[in-house]
Formats: sequence, C-alpha cells, structure tokens
Amino acid sequence: MRALFLNPVVAAFAAFFAMSPAQATESGNPEVAELLAELRDPDQERWQRIERQISRIWSHSGSASSDLLLQRGRDAMRRGDTTAAIDHFSALIDHAPDFAEGYHARATAWFMAGNLGLALDDLRETLVRNPDHFSALAGLGRVFEDLELYDRAREALRASAAIHPHRTDVLEALERIERHLTGTAL
Repeated sequence: MRALFLNPVVAAFAAFFAMSPAQATESGNPEVAELLAELRDPDQERWQRIERQISRIWSHSGSASSDLLLQRGRDAMRRGDTTAAIDHFSALIDHAPDFAEGYHARATAWFMAGNLGLALDDLRETLVRNPDHFSALAGLGRVFEDLELYDRAREALRASAAIHPHRTDVLEALERIERHLTGTAL
C-alpha cells in the first residue's frame, strides 16, 4: 500500500527535478535574486543576515490579512498547536493561493503532525511557486529521508545546498544520506 501511494508522489517530484537550471533558479524578484546570488557564495560571511532578509521578503504576501494569517499560524506552531496552525495556513492558502510561503508553512505543520503525504503536496506547491525556496528543498529532503527514499533525499538536499551552501543541518543530512547510501558505518 505504501509503495502505491509513494509512486505518484515520487513521479511528481521527478518532474520538478527535471527542470532546467534556468527554471530552477528564476526568482522573479530582482532583490531576492541578488540576495540569492550573494547567499550562493560559499565564502559569504554574512549569510545569516542574507538568509533572514530573504525569509522576511518571502514572508510578505502584499496583503495585511494574509500576513496576519501567516503570523497566527506561526504563533500556533510555536505553541505546539499544529491543528490551529494548519487551519490558519489553510485559510491563508484559500485567501492567497499563489503565496508560496503559505504552502511552505503548512507543509511544516503537516510534517510536525506526522502527515508526510500532505507535507509533500505542500512542498511541491511551494516549489512550483518559488523554485529557489531552499528551506522547502531541505524539508523535501527530510521527508524523503523519513520515507527511506534516500536518492530523492540526496537530490533535494543537494538542490538546497546549491542555493544555500551554509546550512549545517542540510550539510549534516547530506553526510548522513551519503553514509546510508554507501553503507559506511557510523
């Protein structure tokens, strides 16, 4: 049963990873594109500030009511109330269906609630709207790792690291996946 569910999910993500590099790096926002170029520099010392700037931009929908729903969902997540968070993020997505961060936030809530299938769906929606979303790619890697789809996990984590080479959690996950795939003892 699990294999039947995963095959369509894996196929959907295979289509994403088959995109050309130009498609996978187009941000649509000149300020974000410039910040992403700075972030990609492996010698960048100010990467944390740049990461925060990008996240701040991605968290602004252009609508005060959408931004409020995002904040309420994030507040619920901090309280550990994933049900309320999912409700807020779902309302946000209904209100602003093109806002990538709404899907990313809900994917995180679904993951925390243990619903990996719905987390994968929302990560896909995030990446359709924002292919440069390094956190969504890292989340995708985490979900694939949990599903023991290690090749796909490595692919997603490598894509995240190509955009943001400074995240230690992603680099550590890549090492862990490589050890698993090569059979190296821990």
